[in-house]
Amino acid sequence: MSYLANNAQSVPTGLRKILYLNWPLTLLLASVASVGFLMLYSVAGGSFTPWVEPQVKRFVLGLSVMLVVAMIPIWFWRNVSVVAYLVSVMLLIAVEFFGTVGMGAQRWIDIGFMRLQPSELMKITLVMLLAAYYDWLPPERSSRLQWVILPVIMILFPTFLVLRQPDLGTSILLMAAGGGVMFLAGVHWAYFAAVIGAAVGLVTAVFKSRGTDWQLLKDYQYRRIDTFLDPSQDPLGAGYHITQSKIALGSGGWTGRGFMQGTQSRLNFLPEKHTDFIFTTLAEEFGFIGGVSLLGIYMLIIIFCVVAALAAKDRFSSLVTLGVAITFFLFFAVNMSMVMGLAPVVGVPLPMVSYGGSAMLVLMAAFGLVQSANIHRPR
Repeated sequence: MSYLANNAQSVPTGLRKILYLNWPLTLLLASVASVGFLMLYSVAGGSFTPWVEPQVKRFVLGLSVMLVVAMIPIWFWRNVSVVAYLVSVMLLIAVEFFGTVGMGAQRWIDIGFMRLQPSELMKITLVMLLAAYYDWLPPERSSRLQWVILPVIMILFPTFLVLRQPDLGTSILLMAAGGGVMFLAGVHWAYFAAVIGAAVGLVTAVFKSRGTDWQLLKDYQYRRIDTFLDPSQDPLGAGYHITQSKIALGSGGWTGRGFMQGTQSRLNFLPEKHTDFIFTTLAEEFGFIGGVSLLGIYMLIIIFCVVAALAAKDRFSSLVTLGVAITFFLFFAVNMSMVMGLAPVVGVPLPMVSYGGSAMLVLMAAFGLVQSANIHRPR
């Protein structure tokens, strides 16, 4: 490999691009996807249907999408970032009128061969637009108020559309990822301190207002908060999901019950075992060691993205790579916190492991941007 790298100029352009792919990152993504196939096979009772077979096809398609995106110069993606963002916004608006309803939410558009979730697409196009914006904006202007307002609007408008679906989990991810890119672009920390302070003040006011004449939430909303803080108050109702999830996590112990031996998932006690709560199935069958191993692979993916961002020669490549890393981190951090009872259940899938098409394809396209930045940086 070192010989080929040293003589890359003699290799045709197409082969050179293949050579410059971040192969360790690609192998790590394939490893995570393989864990997903294994767990979907388990929760299906030892069958490739109904989940493993379509998930494998989606990963192969996603891998193809990643390679196509990677082969296209990174400057092209910078130039089309505004168009990509506007298309995502229009798709979110289309969901309001033509969206498919599922599980009480209107989040998808049926395009025939799959159901597209525009909010997943927005996660990456928002990162692209913010990276392009701060690549265009001189660094010394990043913290001036008039240049902070526009990216805030870029973040809040799609967040509002996603909240209407309703999809609290994706809304949180959009705001957090957008804020992360702004922070990395050099926006002064005082803006973030003000937002955090306002959020803390709002939460305090919500709790202080309970039982008063100026109560800020409805009684049933306070009951939901109580259930999150103590699921045992309603173990057969609102607290059922997280209660069963904790039982599955605890029963796995250090090494787990063994592959396809998890009682919570096999006996259908565990809700959404193939999507949002698939991590609890893994933890029950492979224990603490299995859960930490998956977390270790995730962290290696983040590290490779950070290293690629540091090696980038232009601001857009660096910011878009770090933005993808932040988005990916938020995916698994929120999901794992949710199933452990450390955060409310907000419906965020475990990246590359949970069953689903839109999230898989969008993440692979996002890593295609990381690969494109790595391939086309000056050497």
